[in-house]
Amino acid sequence: QVQLVESGGGLVQAGGSLRLSCAASGSTFSYLSLAWFRQGPGKERDFVAAISTWYKGASTYYADSVKGRFTVSRDNAKNTVYLQMNSLKPEDTAVYYCAAVSKVVYSTNQNEYEYWGQGTQVTVSS
Repeated sequence: QVQLVESGGGLVQAGGSLRLSCAASGSTFSYLSLAWFRQGPGKERDFVAAISTWYKGASTYYADSVKGRFTVSRDNAKNTVYLQMNSLKPEDTAVYYCAAVSKVVYSTNQNEYEYWGQGTQVTVSS
């Protein structure tokens, strides 16, 4: 019922910034909890950040590896979730995926998410 389209990936030097966007359609955006995951070369898909529904105050949660550098936010008027990535490091290089679930409480477990974007490549050079 939900389609997610990601954009904003690219190549950036270490210390730089990128903002990823994920536009949702096919559902009531305000009732979705959303998250970002990433999968680096030869690695498992890992949790990055999550944000709850607007009705739960749009609370956020971050993986320890990105705390203080990444910010997840949502714009209900645009049906879009963002991931602002600052102070990027080479180890942040990965395909980044947005995910959504029609639950008010978000999860760090990828198996809890029903809808996924196609992924966008982020490459950070040293």
